[in-house]
Amino acid sequence: MASEPSPQRSYRAACPNCGAPVDFRSAASASAVCSFCRSTLLREGDALRRIGLSAELFDDHSPLQLGASGRYQGAAFMLVGRLQYGYAEGTWNEWHALFDSGGAQKSGWLSEDNGAYVLSFEAPLSGEVPTADELSAGERRLVAGVAWDVASVTRAKLLAAQGELPHAPNLSGEFVVADLRNERAEVGTLDYADPAQPTWSVGRAVALSELAMTGLAEGTEKTLKGRSAECPSCGTSLQITLDSTQSIVCQQCHAVVDLSQGIGADLKHYAQAANTLEPLLPLGSSGVLTFGKLGPLPWAVVGYMERCDVPDGDDEQTFWREYLLYNQRAGFAFLVDTEDGWSWVRPLTGTPTGRGDRLQFEGDSYQKRYSYPAKVTYVLGEFYWRVTRDQRSLNTDYQGTGSAARKQLNREETGNEVTWSAGEKLDASAVARAFKLPDDRLAALQRDAAPTGLGDLMGSAGGLLKPFLIFGLLVIVIIAVTRCGSDDCDAYRNTYGVDSAEYKQCQRGGGTRTSGGSYGGFSSSGGGHK
Repeated sequence: MASEPSPQRSYRAACPNCGAPVDFRSAASASAVCSFCRSTLLREGDALRRIGLSAELFDDHSPLQLGASGRYQGAAFMLVGRLQYGYAEGTWNEWHALFDSGGAQKSGWLSEDNGAYVLSFEAPLSGEVPTADELSAGERRLVAGVAWDVASVTRAKLLAAQGELPHAPNLSGEFVVADLRNERAEVGTLDYADPAQPTWSVGRAVALSELAMTGLAEGTEKTLKGRSAECPSCGTSLQITLDSTQSIVCQQCHAVVDLSQGIGADLKHYAQAANTLEPLLPLGSSGVLTFGKLGPLPWAVVGYMERCDVPDGDDEQTFWREYLLYNQRAGFAFLVDTEDGWSWVRPLTGTPTGRGDRLQFEGDSYQKRYSYPAKVTYVLGEFYWRVTRDQRSLNTDYQGTGSAARKQLNREETGNEVTWSAGEKLDASAVARAFKLPDDRLAALQRDAAPTGLGDLMGSAGGLLKPFLIFGLLVIVIIAVTRCGSDDCDAYRNTYGVDSAEYKQCQRGGGTRTSGGSYGGFSSSGGGHK
């Protein structure tokens, strides 16, 4: 358990606005926000001067709170301050972590964004520093003598502040924040709040469990019970369950509603075509799954989307499904359903090494498989980013080689953000067991039932050993794509099975929205600051 900083270094003064006591646990802290009247206070010797008023904190139901403590690399720390930021696609928190180890105090920042955490420390900047307008997502930059990949360039605004802070908060105007990643799984942040003197911090992704946190908020759920709005399309009540939700789909008319600017009388929205194909995993259902090093955790299905590639010329178009999952402590993850099978996907903090068609990540080698533009075609549920009509991205998929053949990487690029994600294939039976689906539903989840699937045809030289089978399967798929709107759905029944969603959709005349051959990745648009 972390220990509080020594009382010999603590300092208390009365708020000059309301007289309430204001505590400083560190002699180095220059500012604080009065917990009673929200006055922003600047420390000048033994006196406090009021320099402004902080906006009220929005309740994001975070498990973190002031006074919570933990340990990182053997050093104890306590959360003593908080900054809440907003940008076009959402919000995030920066918690001021005061370390006290061996009598030496040091400030760190625990970033909290959509259930993901990064612990970082300010570092000196040396050499040439790029200006904010020189940075673009996806490029390679040398900062402080280290090569970095620029992950995102974002315009942000400080919304509110709380507690004890090392610097006086600036609550006026927007500024640029650039996040960078490297092969050592580090996150670098260039903060241009002062464009002439940007600050630089370096950190790593952490989990609350590895920080041995105590004093967390009890019983917190990242839900807002009672938060609702009317659908601007049909008037149906929209029940919003996650605080981080930026887009929600009306259950009645399936209009996609933009909540990024708050709930008001004029909510932006767009209509979707009617769809009779329900998700195989119902929204609101929960299942226990193990994703990489996280261990078994309960994951709730909060969103569902169908996506497709954007073919060039006469190339065949492929479709796939993605389920957005949520866990309070682990954040968000994705289950991806393609014709190659099921897989889970989570965003990476770092970046793989290598360039071109071959990459290395955590000791495994990966081979490029597909590169394609993609777009969203249909959504249901809630999403932590703004979903726009035909939302597009540029994706590249990599498959593990050798003993890592079940692993995969995905690079997804939008206008101002590049996100790497990693995942692994899952058996359909494991998905069915996790979500307690009845036995008669398993057939609908099965993918790539043929001895050699279309994915092998597209990306595996070994598939060429069975040319006649491959040719036959290709003919079946082509017939299915071209004839799905007709009464003849035998191709879908033969390929996917009589219980499959593809076959049932074809019977309903649902068009060619089926799962495709891509890994899919995930829609990172506004996916998070860190």
